[in-house]
Parts: sequence; structure tokens; C-alpha cells
Amino acid sequence: MRKIQCDVAVVGAGPAGLAAAGRAKAAGAGRVLLIDRDRELGGILQQCIHNGFGLHLFGEELTGPEYAHKFIAENQEAGVEVLLNTMVLQVRPDRHLYAMNRREGMLDIAAGAVVLAMGCRERNRGAVTIPGTRPAGVITAGTAQRFVNMEGFMPGRHIVILGSGDIGLIMARRFTWEGAKVEGVFEIMPYTNGLTRNVVQCLHDYDIPLHLNHTVVEIHGRERVEAVTVAKVDEKLQPIPGTERRIPCDTLLLSVGLIPENELSRDARIELDPVTGGPVVSDEMETSLPGIFACGNVVHVHDLVDNVTRESRLAGEGAARLVQGRQPGGPVLATRAGEGVRYVVPHRLHLANLAERETTLYMRVREPAEHVRIEASVGGERVLSVRERVVRPAEMVSVKLPPGSLPADCTGTELTLSVVKEGERA
Repeated sequence: MRKIQCDVAVVGAGPAGLAAAGRAKAAGAGRVLLIDRDRELGGILQQCIHNGFGLHLFGEELTGPEYAHKFIAENQEAGVEVLLNTMVLQVRPDRHLYAMNRREGMLDIAAGAVVLAMGCRERNRGAVTIPGTRPAGVITAGTAQRFVNMEGFMPGRHIVILGSGDIGLIMARRFTWEGAKVEGVFEIMPYTNGLTRNVVQCLHDYDIPLHLNHTVVEIHGRERVEAVTVAKVDEKLQPIPGTERRIPCDTLLLSVGLIPENELSRDARIELDPVTGGPVVSDEMETSLPGIFACGNVVHVHDLVDNVTRESRLAGEGAARLVQGRQPGGPVLATRAGEGVRYVVPHRLHLANLAERETTLYMRVREPAEHVRIEASVGGERVLSVRERVVRPAEMVSVKLPPGSLPADCTGTELTLSVVKEGERA
């Protein structure tokens, strides 16, 4: 078995892994190794040929491959080493990785720090349990995107989309461009789960109907999908009898959510957040296992790749600081989701970092709301209040804590983020 020694090993070469590896090298780490099971760098970005990437980070709209190329070039220039077509099989708490590929067989990789950046995967039919037969033609939106954009293959011509996630919205437009008929997007919730810009640019601009409070209750067809039955749902998300209607189609596209890929994390016994499905992390993006960091969609599913990059750069810097013996010490402050908030990331903040640098907290709200304030409080004392005109579960909210904004002594307390209606107080 070949043995490899490195300062930082990064698992996954999508946007998170690329940003973490490049930043670890730039922050002073010696040998940085970037490992991916795919044949090329970039991950999901390579099949996202639409624009809209990089607007916040670079001030320009890039396609997915263009965005990836910026970081591939950065990694090459910095001297990051790459292992492609290589599957990581195990991450041990002592920062040893076992991996394998066809060319070299088994690999034993000993790292000073490990960054987990495996991304996420789509929920499929098994995850949403739709009654009916099991014909061909039921596929996830991401699979359809790869077929159309990378393989040059149209999986169907008469499409129904279940779920209003961003990939599904983008594929509704893509199928329309390719001459297919998209009957509509059916979303079980009373609000969309994609970005507002995608609802407008991908559905409204092409007269593709969006049906909120609807779901697919049956799939028809033996060898191939022939039709689906949709129905309205009540406030408990249960189908309402008498509202069913049958829609002929040859493809049912699923865009019903993403799941962080944490099999390696779970196997290593890293503490996971039951809400996000990803590792509990500090403001250095370090998990509950010392020396193992995590970033991007493996921690929590993001709406914008720009935020994935920002967060992953922190992980790269944190890993580099660890191997150089420059990690922050001292007490930490836990974060907590308060009223109207589903979760907050990171979960722990070093007081030393809070005193010296700006800290960004990411959160998602429980339900849509207008004219609210996002309030941060420590021990009942409000330390920050930010006005938001609109907040939606589909769109991540970020809150920036300026350096030195917390009380001098807040050891043993929590930092709570809450959504407060204008004029009220948390």
C-alpha cells in the first residue's frame, strides 16, 4: 500500500474543496493534497452551464465551468497536488485517510489536517415515497442536468417537475430551450424552495406554471412514465380528496431537496447537527474531531456558490493554522437558533476570534416574512440588529458580527439569533 504524507488533505474537489485547498496553501500549509472520485476538478459546477455564479464574489456573472476554472487555476499556481479518480473510503480520527484508485490500488494518507468537502446529493423517489408503478422516466433534476448539459442526451420531451428547488427551476428553462414541453412545477409547500431570481427567470419568463400547495400522488406507466396524478394539499400537507387531476407526460423530474453527504463523517463519529444533517463546526470550520474540518454543502446546503467559497476559505485557513500551531485557544461561545430560525452555522465561536475579526453567521428562517429584524443576543443582551425587508426559507441569511461587538465577558452564555417583527423585541 502506497503511503502519502501531507500537511492538509482535502476530500472533494467541487467549489468547497477547491476554495479550501487553495486557501490552505496560500495561508502557509506545506503539502496540500486535493482528492476527488471524479475524473476532473470542479464537481457539480462542470454541468451548470447557465450563468449567475460569482456575482457576489467577483462582481460578474459566470457559468459554472468559468467559476470553477478560476479556482482550478489558483490551485495549480499555488502548487496544490491533485488525486483524481480516487475514492476516499475512510477518514480516521487520527487524520489518516484510506483511499483507492485503479492506478495505484489502496492508499494510506497521513495528514496534519483534513478538510471534508464532499458536497451533497439529491433526494430521489425513495426519499419522497410516491405511490404507483416503477417505470423509467423518474429522475432527479441534477441527473437530468448532467444528461442534457454533459452527455448531450434528452431524458424526455413531456415533463412534469415535482419540487421547486433551484436545479429543478433551472432545468424547466433548459428543457424549454431544447424544445420539450414543461407542464408545470408542483410544490407541496405554500412557498417556493428556490431563489426568487430563478422563479422569475426560469418560470415566469417562459410562462411555465408554478402550482404551490400541490404534490404528485401517483405515477402511471409500466415500462415508461405515461402520466402522473397531482392533487392539492391541505395545511398538514395531506392530499385533498376530489382535487386530483391526471397529467400525461413521459418524465417526472424530482427537485425535492438535497442531503449533505456525510457517510465518511458519520463513520468517523463526527458530531452531526440533526437539523442541517452536517457536522457541528466552529468558526474555524473545525468539527468535533480536532484537526478535521468541514465546509460547503457537506455542512449545510447553500443557495449561492459564493457563500460556499467564503466558508471554505475559512476552513482552508483554519487547517493551515492548525498545522502551523497557530490555532486560537481559550473559551468558545455556542450559537443557538431562536424564534423563527431553523439553524445557525457555525455552532461555536472562539472569543479570541470574535475580538479580532469579523465573523459571519449563516442561518435559515422557518417561514417567509416581511419587514423583520434579525437580532443577535448574548445572555439576554441585544448585541446586533439587522433589518431585512423579506426573508424566505429558500434564501440563506448571513449576519456579520463586527470585531469586538460582544460583551467582554460572555463565557458560559450563548449567542442567539432570532427573527423579530418590526416594532417588536426578541
